[in-house]
Amino acid sequence: MFVTLPGVLKGLGASPADLANVFENRKRIEANVLTSHGEAGAYFVTFLDNHDQGQRFGFTGPTQLLDQISLGMGVLSSLQGIPCIYYGDEQGLAGRKDAQHQDDSMVREALWGKSNAFDVNHPLYRALQKILQVRNQEPALRYGRLYFRPISGNGFNFGLSRFPSGVIAFSRILNDQEVVVVANTNTQQGFAGEVIVDRQLNPAGSSYRVQFSNKDAGGELNPVFDKPMGSVSITEVDGSVTNGPARSLGVRLQPIEIQVLRR
Repeated sequence: MFVTLPGVLKGLGASPADLANVFENRKRIEANVLTSHGEAGAYFVTFLDNHDQGQRFGFTGPTQLLDQISLGMGVLSSLQGIPCIYYGDEQGLAGRKDAQHQDDSMVREALWGKSNAFDVNHPLYRALQKILQVRNQEPALRYGRLYFRPISGNGFNFGLSRFPSGVIAFSRILNDQEVVVVANTNTQQGFAGEVIVDRQLNPAGSSYRVQFSNKDAGGELNPVFDKPMGSVSITEVDGSVTNGPARSLGVRLQPIEIQVLRR
C-alpha cells in the first residue's frame, strides 16, 4: 500500500480509485486464505513512509502542508491494518535523500540531542493524538470490514474518484455500526456532495456527526438521504452500475480535510 497511498494523498498521479483497487486485489487474492476481508486487518502493518524511501511523507515541496500530513495520518489510521507512524512524522520532519549520491541520512533525521525536539504541543502531535483517540473509541476502525464508497457532487451520478486530487471515501462496518471516512486530497478546492452508505444500517432521516476533522468542521449533523429506485446511477467498485434504492450521507469538506463520521 505504501507504493500507492502517499501518491493518492498528495494527488501525484494516483487516484482514490487506485487505492480502492489495492484492497480489492487483496480481497481476491486472499479469498481462500482468510475467512473475511475484515480479518485481514489484524495481520498487516501499514505505513506512509520510512527510511528506505526516497523522501518522507512530510516533504511537500517549497511549502510544508501540515493539513496534508494530518490527513495522511488520519487515512492511514482509519484504513484496514495496523497503522505504523514513522518517528518524526508527528513533528513534521520532512527530509529526502540526496538525489545525486542517494544519501539517506536526511530521511533519518534525529529527534534526540535537540532542545524541545519532541514537542507534545506540535499541531501534528496533537492531531495524531486526536486521530488515535477516535480509533481507540471506534472498534469498527480497528476490526471492521472495509468498503470503498462511491461519491457524488450532484446527488445523482455516484462513483469513485478516478482522477488525482480526488476524494477518498470508505466505510468501516462492525456488526450494526458504520463509521464513514472521507478525505479531500485537493489542496485548492473543497467538496460538497454525498457518499453512499449502507442502506440497511442507516434509516432515512438519520444523521451522522463528525468525530474527527483536521480542520474546524463545526458541530452540525450530516443528514442521510433516501434514494429511491431509479433516482441515482451508481458505478460500484467492481464497475457494475446500479440504480438504487440506496442511502447517501451528505458531506462538506474543505481543501485537504479528512472527516471521520458516525451516527
